[in-house]
Amino acid sequence: MYTRIMNVHPWKIQSSHLEKEHKRLQESLTSLGNGYMGVRGNFEERYSGDSHLGTYIAGVWFPDKTRVGWWKNGYPKYFGKAINAVNFFKADISVDGKEVDLAVNGVQDFSVSLDMRTGVLYRTFTVHGVKFTVTKFLSVAQKELAVIKWEAVSADGDSHQVKIQALIDADVRNEDANYDEKFWQVLNSRTEAGSALMATQTVTNPFGTPQFIVHAQQSFAGNFTETGRLKTAWEVGNTFEAEVGTDIKTLEKRVIVTTSRDYDGLAETAAAAGELTAQIRNSTFEDLLKAHGQGWLRRWEIADVVIEGSDEAQQGIRFNLFQLFSTYYGEDARLNIGPKGFTGEKYGGATYWDTEAYAVPLYLSLADPEVTRNLLRYRHNQLPQAQHNAREQGLAGALYPMVTFTGIECHNEWEITFEEIHRNGAIAYAVYNYTNYTGDESYLSKEGLEVLVEISRFWADRVHYSARSSKYMIHGVTGPNEYENNVNNNWYTNTLAVWVLNYTLESLAKYPRPDLNITAEETAKWQDIAANMYYPYDEGLAVFVQHDGFLDKDLRPVSELKPEDLPLNQKWSWDKILRSPFIKQADVLQGIYFFGNRFSLDEKRRNFEFYEPMTVHESSLSPSVHAILAAELGMEDKAVEMYERTARLDLDNYNNDTEDGLHITSMTGSWLAIVQGFAQMKTWDGKLSFAPFLPAAWKGYAFHINYRSRLLKIEVGSSVTLTLLKGEPLETEIYGSKILLVQAYTVPLNRKG
Repeated sequence: MYTRIMNVHPWKIQSSHLEKEHKRLQESLTSLGNGYMGVRGNFEERYSGDSHLGTYIAGVWFPDKTRVGWWKNGYPKYFGKAINAVNFFKADISVDGKEVDLAVNGVQDFSVSLDMRTGVLYRTFTVHGVKFTVTKFLSVAQKELAVIKWEAVSADGDSHQVKIQALIDADVRNEDANYDEKFWQVLNSRTEAGSALMATQTVTNPFGTPQFIVHAQQSFAGNFTETGRLKTAWEVGNTFEAEVGTDIKTLEKRVIVTTSRDYDGLAETAAAAGELTAQIRNSTFEDLLKAHGQGWLRRWEIADVVIEGSDEAQQGIRFNLFQLFSTYYGEDARLNIGPKGFTGEKYGGATYWDTEAYAVPLYLSLADPEVTRNLLRYRHNQLPQAQHNAREQGLAGALYPMVTFTGIECHNEWEITFEEIHRNGAIAYAVYNYTNYTGDESYLSKEGLEVLVEISRFWADRVHYSARSSKYMIHGVTGPNEYENNVNNNWYTNTLAVWVLNYTLESLAKYPRPDLNITAEETAKWQDIAANMYYPYDEGLAVFVQHDGFLDKDLRPVSELKPEDLPLNQKWSWDKILRSPFIKQADVLQGIYFFGNRFSLDEKRRNFEFYEPMTVHESSLSPSVHAILAAELGMEDKAVEMYERTARLDLDNYNNDTEDGLHITSMTGSWLAIVQGFAQMKTWDGKLSFAPFLPAAWKGYAFHINYRSRLLKIEVGSSVTLTLLKGEPLETEIYGSKILLVQAYTVPLNRKG
């Protein structure tokens, strides 16, 4: 089941229908961002119907007081939230004294189009006899710059008086505020001819977390005439009017947004905004648009995946890459990749384990290695806070948070926050992934080992020894499958814990670190745990058992459910979900994906065929893992099905929740499904290999990767061509045959993969 409200186009997200039933969904799908700030695709002019106005600034957040029914020791005192910031695009528009409100006006010629190639959102609509064209972008050439242009022309041949009041509105709220509190206060506001500014600050909090200042300053160009200014307790604005006939009249608004993340206090933040506003004063709209568009084109040169034969597949991968790079492009090492990015407030925090498990592989291939290294440093910088999280649970070592801005856990759903501890292993896996992919061991030997040792200390304290079974066990956890809570011996968690212990021991043998004060007793304990961990396994089925007791459920496939049962998380009680055998996302299969070189094809097939039929894929992270494994197993139809689901998860609203915002971190899944799935790119033991197949409905596909100071292009069609575009010759494999790639190498497509 899916809901598709936007047209299929290789480079655009567009519609000629003004959505009222699915307005929030359309807003999510037309979101814009530049890594520094972002806005949902809501209308600037008045819309009195249901809508979710959203403006978000990277790294700006608020510690909302925790709200739970029953307080448990260890709960975080606050829930850190990405907060809705000052609305700097707001406008009140009237024609001949009649207000423009697209929820109630008779609107004609409506269209909305997001051009992903250049990162520009266009809208048109005709109301009260005037056609408006709106062009909007957040500059990737000047991160603090947001630009909008209104063009107005008579649609009926008559002359009309058009009034545009361009506003900055600080009276904003978070829809998910626990106590319906406002998070902002106004520090300063001013209006003058051709300009207005608003400086806001997050309100004080009792938790000692920083307050943030956000300063927005607007200036204008065009052939409208300024006729007034507005200043209230929460709003500032400039009013412009024009007599609009058959000649186009234009009003352009430029906003410079600065924050206390980059400047010290209100005075410096305001001064910076003034300087940046002055710097662009003499730039034309075309100048600013061109610089922005060229920035996006440079990103696409390496990142683009070209698909021939399916516009749906093509649109899906480009949409996901566009929104992912709109959220994070690695310029600021203080930031991470939020699960909703700049598109909504759900999930609260800025950092999940999604980054390490799903985003790192993409950034390793499409960006400079320093970008991934910054993501690793982000976690290393928060090691003291991870140690604090472990102490809060009475444990040694470091427990990285489920949700965070600072490294301190700030999510309060017990079954997720304090049981889903497998995330700790994903942090360690990212260190391995970076080291194995780049061949650079300098991070591992220094900061990486400091992280690995503390995570190992956590696992050594979190396990317990079962004297009855003579095995180590881990009880009271939630695995990646969040439709099972408080289970014992989740296979993935136990497997990951042992892998971390072994990887840490191997790394310490290679790079001794006396400064970390690791005792012989500790390492002996780690070795003993690794050698004697309990793993649930069923001899009859020859599968790894998801957790103790799983096989005692009423096991049945998703195909036996009725369509009206799905999605389960919106139709069933939580009790019914927990008692069912249905799996939210890859769990055992997540471990097989992570450690694919450890398992035979037969083992992979048995586990895939056992677990996938029971999986509802109601986590956005699920389809990509299944696509990759299905491709390796030669299940091409299933691989394509899972690719389509991950590529168009939001575009087609598969899980009926995209109105809350896009699933940013899982958007890497479409790229992973093609590159690690269809093309079967593997890097086990530092050796690059490919074994591509071509989906039957496609004519071909092509992508680039960065790998160990080389740039490669991979083209798959009737044949497979690997081209070394930059760097020294590279030893690699294609369909199991070793080659030395010097320039280009072509082999026939292996139809069996």
